[in-house]
Amino acid sequence: MMWAKEHRLRVLVWHVHGSWTGAFVHGRHEYLLPGGEWGLGRAGRDWPGTAREVSPEELRAGGFDVVVLQRPEEFELLREWTGLRAGQDVPAVYAEHNTPTGDVPRTRHFLADRDDIPLAHVTHFNQLMWDSGRAPAVVIEHGVVDPGARYTGEEPSAGVVINEPVRRGRAVGTDLLPAFAEAAPLDVYGIGVEKLDLGERVRPRGDLGQEDLHTSVARSRLYLHTTRWTSLGLSLIEAMHLGMPVVATATTEAARAVPREAGVVSADVAELTQAVRELIAEPELAQRMGKNAREHALAHYGLDAFLRNWDVLLDRVVGGGS
Repeated sequence: MMWAKEHRLRVLVWHVHGSWTGAFVHGRHEYLLPGGEWGLGRAGRDWPGTAREVSPEELRAGGFDVVVLQRPEEFELLREWTGLRAGQDVPAVYAEHNTPTGDVPRTRHFLADRDDIPLAHVTHFNQLMWDSGRAPAVVIEHGVVDPGARYTGEEPSAGVVINEPVRRGRAVGTDLLPAFAEAAPLDVYGIGVEKLDLGERVRPRGDLGQEDLHTSVARSRLYLHTTRWTSLGLSLIEAMHLGMPVVATATTEAARAVPREAGVVSADVAELTQAVRELIAEPELAQRMGKNAREHALAHYGLDAFLRNWDVLLDRVVGGGS
């Protein structure tokens, strides 16, 4: 069963990841965003009016058609707030944002023994690495709201966006920053970057709002992606949309996300630092690569395809399809 195009669902979804949620709520449905301890609600974001902050009481009174879960604890929250069981009393999808941890080749997803809740992986790498078992597994790649071509590259520095770089450490490549700082000054943005103490060439720039972040990071000559083991960061895709050339570690989904003409992807830190030096020294090369990065991002990580793929999955789940 497929719903008519104009049919709007009432979708319960927690605001957990800002950029992902910001893209998701640009669809044709009504989005119910819990506020309070377990959700950020709208958090003052400039989102469509169809994204509405709700309380548990409003959820119980008004109902909804489908729930998109993103954290294991949301199963119990749903039952506590509404009395409904995900996948049994109400249609549900689980959006898996994270790479597995532990004994990775044998890491079994906690939904692997259920076939009533589809697993929507955000990257092909994640689907490959998780043992999804019986759960119907699909990939819906990231899409972002296009911030526009803002790249100027006027600053001979590398822009970096990492949330909580001190706490997350090696997972996000914080230990690699001093080596890259020898090649170029690093302007580092994100939550908790003020805790960095890695010398004067690693320059914390704070946790900026999205609009200011896009404008500021686009002044850097290139975007540097140092992560070892997290899912593909939306900040990387946003940087490509801005028109920035990319230097990235060849980990998780980065090798697929960044084509050769848009930047340099390698597991060799010496090769990556040399690429940073070359882009700093050759603004015209950086400009060409940035243009290619934007074209690739628009073609592969645009908002339309992201929303269309989610529509297909939500309609299928609510309609009772597999």
